[in-house]
Amino acid sequence: MPSNFDPKLIAGNANPPLAEAIARRMTVHRGVQVKLVDTRVERFSDGEIFVEVFENVRGEDMFVIQPTSNPANDNLMELLIMCDALTRSSASRITAVIPYFGYARQDRRTKARTPISAKLLANMLITAGVERVLTMDLHAAQIQGFFDIPVDNLYASPIFALDINHIFGNKIDQLMVISPDVGGVARARELAKRVDAPLAIVDKRREKPGEIAEMIIIGDVKDRICLIVDDICDTAGTLCKAAEVLKNKGAKEVHAYISHGVLSGPAVNRIINSVMKSLVITDTIKPTKEALEAKNIRIIPTAPIFAQAILNIWNGTSVSSLFEAETLIPIYETIHMPK
Repeated sequence: MPSNFDPKLIAGNANPPLAEAIARRMTVHRGVQVKLVDTRVERFSDGEIFVEVFENVRGEDMFVIQPTSNPANDNLMELLIMCDALTRSSASRITAVIPYFGYARQDRRTKARTPISAKLLANMLITAGVERVLTMDLHAAQIQGFFDIPVDNLYASPIFALDINHIFGNKIDQLMVISPDVGGVARARELAKRVDAPLAIVDKRREKPGEIAEMIIIGDVKDRICLIVDDICDTAGTLCKAAEVLKNKGAKEVHAYISHGVLSGPAVNRIINSVMKSLVITDTIKPTKEALEAKNIRIIPTAPIFAQAILNIWNGTSVSSLFEAETLIPIYETIHMPK
């Protein structure tokens, strides 16, 4: 149920543009100005993080917006310390809005004597006073079970479906959705159903970690416009290699739709010089200057869906309604997605 107060937003340093965009979208949705809570987040000379909240938050429904992207450890500590500050300031409820959930790739023990860091992170958030988590496209769905509090996992696929229908409206019958590995088939199949396109799979065979020995395409991609779908693009090595293999197999064009553009190291240069015609990412992670300037990288905003999800949580209404493209059309109709 909604509190006696308006929802209040507070943001760390991980992605201020996204936090500000969410506040603006909430202002549009509610017709009441929504501002970020005035906060000071700074570091001492030895790197320790200090947080001070300059507004009264007693009894308030607080939403802390902070992806745990690079630098992951600094942004994570900011999030934990902000939540602790709000807990000690008697906030009524704290929801951690984590557009990109770092450490999600460490969701299981892959070999002996290794951690499950995603579970550790869940424990730390709960200890810091978080009572609910709002995120997007968790790398592994089972991470929701690591928490003993509600976790709302939004999906980028309905947003991508809107964009695909806009960009490829007269070429829908030529599309083919590609999963870059067997583990991502469920995600790719979901988008394929939304755009009514067939599905193909890239089967990767590795001789050792980090090195791909061979890629085999399961499906006929000849004369197709291929859309590679995945949740994370880190160094872009596998993505660019998959695009090259698809082109060699006769694909007409190759595009990629990735939820979280980590884009570390040589990723942007690899993408610029690749055979991919475009890479579409969301702004869950603050894009670098190089990514913004790259001609074949396009960024889709997530502020509209996060703003509506926050309002739904505050009002005690359905968040799962945002899983459908039909629900998102009204809140994305003013967003310009260029052809």
